[in-house]
Amino acid sequence: MAVYDYEQFKKAVYDLTHIDLNCYKEKQMKRRIDTLIAKNSVDGYAKYVELLKTNHEKFDEFVNYLTINVSEFYRNPDQWEYMDKTIIPQLIRDFGPNLKIWSAACSTGDEPYSLVMALSRHLPLSQITIFATDIDNQVLEKAQAGLYNEKSIAAVPEDFKKKYFTKVGPSYRISDEIKARVKFSKHNLLLDPYPTDYHYIICRNVLIYFTEEAKDEIFQRFYNSLVQKGILFIGSTEQIISYKQMGFTRKDSFYYEKL
Repeated sequence: MAVYDYEQFKKAVYDLTHIDLNCYKEKQMKRRIDTLIAKNSVDGYAKYVELLKTNHEKFDEFVNYLTINVSEFYRNPDQWEYMDKTIIPQLIRDFGPNLKIWSAACSTGDEPYSLVMALSRHLPLSQITIFATDIDNQVLEKAQAGLYNEKSIAAVPEDFKKKYFTKVGPSYRISDEIKARVKFSKHNLLLDPYPTDYHYIICRNVLIYFTEEAKDEIFQRFYNSLVQKGILFIGSTEQIISYKQMGFTRKDSFYYEKL
């Protein structure tokens, strides 16, 4: 069997998963992968690739580990309050009640489900549809299952907790009426075509792991996916340095509007 260096490993992973490791910060990602390989008691990159090819569970574990899923409902509540008071009313004023909304890199579903609840203060549930995507099949399965621990839902407003969550053992299950408003799909931000004509896109706390070049490309593609006056909501650890050159104006620290 051939011996891979990390460059060859990245190519093998791309062939296998279409995940481009060149777009991630190398030192950080290589350390994570080396830790996972050691955990599986595998000797080297080449043997680990063979394991990924032959063991479905290990393949899913790798993708899950690679995509760094850290999520929670209503993360940074003050930003969701701004959304409730300012962003959602503006979107409804500008575009009417049938909003096209994309939750990109949605992880385990916490953010798209939070969006449904936030919108439900302004619109009937029957008028709400969220398109939610992630690269990781495992987290999409978790999202569609809709089962969360207590920490994940800690910031959910109390009225929504009572209305839309049911305690099941130590966990909480989100109601089917909320789940029905979200359509999940697999999507690779670095590789796949982007949907178009969206009024609102939310993509938070994932691009911090990407290179500056990859970030700029993704932000530009989000810009292209929005209609004029559409809004992009990003994470509290992120910023769009060249937003003016892209054609955005900044509404608030983490909200950008397409001019």
